[in-house]
Amino acid sequence: MAAFDSSESESLLQALRAANMRGQWENEAHRTASDRDVEKGVFGPKPGGVPHVWPWATVKPFLERSCKAIPETFTSRRSLMFNNPGLPRGTTTSINMGIQMILPGELAWAHRHSISALRFVISAGPSLSTVVSGVPLPMSNYDLVLTPAWEWHDHHNAGDQPGVWLDVLDGPIMNSLNQVFFENFGPDRQPLANSDTDLLSSLRPPENLLETKRVFSETTKIYPWRETEERLKALSEKPASPYDGVVYEYVDPVSQRSVLPSLSCWAQLLRPGEKTQAHRHTSSSVYFVVRGNGRTIVDDVELTWGPNDCFVVPNWAWHEHRNVSSDQDAVLFSVNDIPLLAFLGLYREEPDISIRELPSHQTRRKG
Repeated sequence: MAAFDSSESESLLQALRAANMRGQWENEAHRTASDRDVEKGVFGPKPGGVPHVWPWATVKPFLERSCKAIPETFTSRRSLMFNNPGLPRGTTTSINMGIQMILPGELAWAHRHSISALRFVISAGPSLSTVVSGVPLPMSNYDLVLTPAWEWHDHHNAGDQPGVWLDVLDGPIMNSLNQVFFENFGPDRQPLANSDTDLLSSLRPPENLLETKRVFSETTKIYPWRETEERLKALSEKPASPYDGVVYEYVDPVSQRSVLPSLSCWAQLLRPGEKTQAHRHTSSSVYFVVRGNGRTIVDDVELTWGPNDCFVVPNWAWHEHRNVSSDQDAVLFSVNDIPLLAFLGLYREEPDISIRELPSHQTRRKG
């Protein structure tokens, strides 16, 4: 075997760079494991981003300032997006999360995009609604409303109180695949569907800028919180997951799959004083605190949270949750990217006893 020549090695690497090539040996990016993994001879990804909390006490004043500074119809939605301090952009490597406010009398104009999105209502007046593909969906506190990819949608506040909701989108995934399409409807609002109107034709704008075959889905677009809370309560009387507490996964009632192809939504209840065991998974998660107070420890970083706070747990990061109250439940709403990873065969958990075999598009818990 020839002796290693460091000068020749560097010369070769420089020549490769000039030719828009590189030696795969130059940096082994996959060797990014924790000490405990190295001891087992296992190499995996570093968590994408860092754990972080966006307290409601910080977010709310910015929302109120944005209402004065930015008209809702200016150029885009009045939504404050949460950037992970450990990433160039995005809340996780696959998920964007933010909070949007719409004032009384405002209309957030109709459009559609290839990005899938969902809205989790934080505060709704009596006349807050989202229209999805011609169907008006009244929004109440903590309801989940879906605006799937390429569905027309506009938001309306006909009441006398501001409407506030959580926005969660799969934008980083679509950006990484270079698959972001966007189209304005034309008029500010869609015509509403009725039994005498063909929905597809009624939703075609006067000048369709992007001709794309589209199949209207009649699956559920709204999940009322009252039903979700009833299911959580029923589940709380049964043995819970040692890693997540009481967990209810929102699913499509027809297919029994996740609510969106790339994203899954959970409601999670931690009983008084409950502390979960630490685990990690290849999926990343974003959280909104519906009620209660607690702590989440992520790779030795402690996140303290309370009502209306948002926080993020990056992928492949050890984490555990604790309800710090001795007499009150804590309830979390969360969104993860398990469906996409499961479809690609990339979803796994540790400890090993929690690894599941998952069919395509299907997550591990059913509601």
